[in-house]
Amino acid sequence: MSSSHLVGLIGTGIGSSATPALHEHEADALGIRYLYRILDLDDRGRSAEQGIDVLRAAQLAGYDALNITHPCKQLVLAALDELSPDARLLGAVNTVLFRDGRAIGLNTDHSGFAAGLRDGLDSPVLDTVVLLGSGGAGSAIAYALLTAGTRSLRVFDPLLERAVALRDALAPAIGPHAEVTAISSDDLPGAVAEADGLVNATPIGMVGHPGLPLDPDLLHARLWVADAVYRPLRTALIQAAEARGCAVLDGGRMAVGQAADTFHLITGLEPDRDRMRAHFLRLAGAAAAR
Repeated sequence: MSSSHLVGLIGTGIGSSATPALHEHEADALGIRYLYRILDLDDRGRSAEQGIDVLRAAQLAGYDALNITHPCKQLVLAALDELSPDARLLGAVNTVLFRDGRAIGLNTDHSGFAAGLRDGLDSPVLDTVVLLGSGGAGSAIAYALLTAGTRSLRVFDPLLERAVALRDALAPAIGPHAEVTAISSDDLPGAVAEADGLVNATPIGMVGHPGLPLDPDLLHARLWVADAVYRPLRTALIQAAEARGCAVLDGGRMAVGQAADTFHLITGLEPDRDRMRAHFLRLAGAAAAR
């Protein structure tokens, strides 16, 4: 593996992303050269669909790898030469490696969420979970939950057909004792009332998309609540859940988990995950103070 790496992040509204600092800080600690650049489509006047053009330009410019974030995780698939089995199943990538002239798509969102679930909650009950959102992050989280042992996953998306498509895509990963159900807004209150856990995989709550992804009165103390959003770290959903006595998992857990897994894929080195989490919390604290 090379001791020098050029990496980028493609997405929209990503100027305040913590990912570049996480990667570069860990590389410094391990003594390797690592330059991580923001490739914000908004700053370049490009649409989400034109993320493909930015990806191809980065490959030609000599980048070693890219992270892909909202809203491009599914859109860039057409520009890739190869997909890992999990990325193919999920229909979404968050990592692209450039190797021998080929662009290879991978997904570390699911492993990052799984690591956060394992490290951030104390033996959560996973039997029945409601998932809000069925985009790139939602598909990865759904896969992580099913792999971790969820037996009934109920997926809500404002566009019901998207939730149905996710259910169908995950069929190969569903064991004989598990089920994925696409639910409507009318079904949501009853589903949350019966659930052990709730995960927000929508952009609602992040910087630029304020608010809550559901009526906070639906939350109950028996529920653990996780958010994929980490900017801000204490989203309105996390605060509302804490106020109702729920155990919570902030989006920083998934962000650090996927960053650590991606760093390993790019460099071949095993990062110190506790060090990355500590650095992330410092970054989040500094951002909150501004």
